[in-house]
Amino acid sequence: MPASLLDPIKLGAIDAPNRILMAPLTRGRAGPGFVPNELAVEYYRQRASAGLIISEATGISQEGLGWPSAPGLWTDAQVEGWKPVTEAVHAAGGRIVAQLWHMGRLVHSVFNDGKQPVSASATKGEGRAHTPVGRLELEEARPLRLDEIPRVIADYVAAAENAKRAGFDGVQLHGANGYLIDQFLRDGTNLRDDDYGGPVENRIRLLREVTEALIGVWGKDRVAVRLSPNGETQGVDDSAPETLFPAAAAALDALGIAFLELREPGPDGTFGKTDVPKQSPAIRQAFKGPLVLNSDYDVAKAEADLASGLADAISFGRPFIGNPDLVERIRTGAAWAADNPQSWYSPGPEGYIDYPALVAA
Repeated sequence: MPASLLDPIKLGAIDAPNRILMAPLTRGRAGPGFVPNELAVEYYRQRASAGLIISEATGISQEGLGWPSAPGLWTDAQVEGWKPVTEAVHAAGGRIVAQLWHMGRLVHSVFNDGKQPVSASATKGEGRAHTPVGRLELEEARPLRLDEIPRVIADYVAAAENAKRAGFDGVQLHGANGYLIDQFLRDGTNLRDDDYGGPVENRIRLLREVTEALIGVWGKDRVAVRLSPNGETQGVDDSAPETLFPAAAAALDALGIAFLELREPGPDGTFGKTDVPKQSPAIRQAFKGPLVLNSDYDVAKAEADLASGLADAISFGRPFIGNPDLVERIRTGAAWAADNPQSWYSPGPEGYIDYPALVAA
């Protein structure tokens, strides 16, 4: 029998009651010190019917977080802020993993005491950064020295340990969308000539080493990875994604991670678009674990990709903003409410916790 969205699935150690995952969504509602607050408790509780919630991107360190009012997982206060969130999701019958994020060259120095951002190489991100003092031009990053890479990996480990203390069910490594791991993966931003640059096997090294370190904290069945294998994102691109990303997927398959999620916009994408072909068919051959696909899915397209075996589950992002009860709407065939892009990142409850469910909980 072909799988469908409402069928259960085992994602490593996590038993998801359906294949409708909530994709990671930056919402910019954390309080001072990048601490989640009571708004986040309600926001995630409302969406607990998802097969699995992947949290918004969550900073692993001051060095790695460059988004105003995004949450972190490097201080005790942040851990304490996350605890009521995970408790609320679990009390509502849900499951939630923390997405671990280092933004690399996209961190403006205003976030890190004036220190230059770090990346694979001395490159500069495109455009301007969102900062607490307005939009500022991105700055040239400095390449991480070989002797610094163990410290960055240790920052990921500390955040993973903090995620466990905070009550999450696992972690997802953010390896997508032009952030640090992606900057190491792709040859447009990785210009190194050491063990972390040059051939594909070197450029996937940091991805593999961080994933191995996270497995050391959580076990392989509670660690996932997100990649964005097709097309340019935030100025980061690769000359041969058809070679790079199946190799990365094979390395992750060998580690036995819980699942791999791919963000793959198409030529008509509504949040990023590209003519670069989707790499998921080749990745499907290289990665034998659960494969989760994302970007511009409706029910018909999602069911078709599950039925064909291309995907094992689908993650929905923006539909979960306007539809906290997306699973029930899919179950009953109800219409989806629209979300308001003007309030994606604005402070306060508006456009965050005030989207109504079809039937009030």
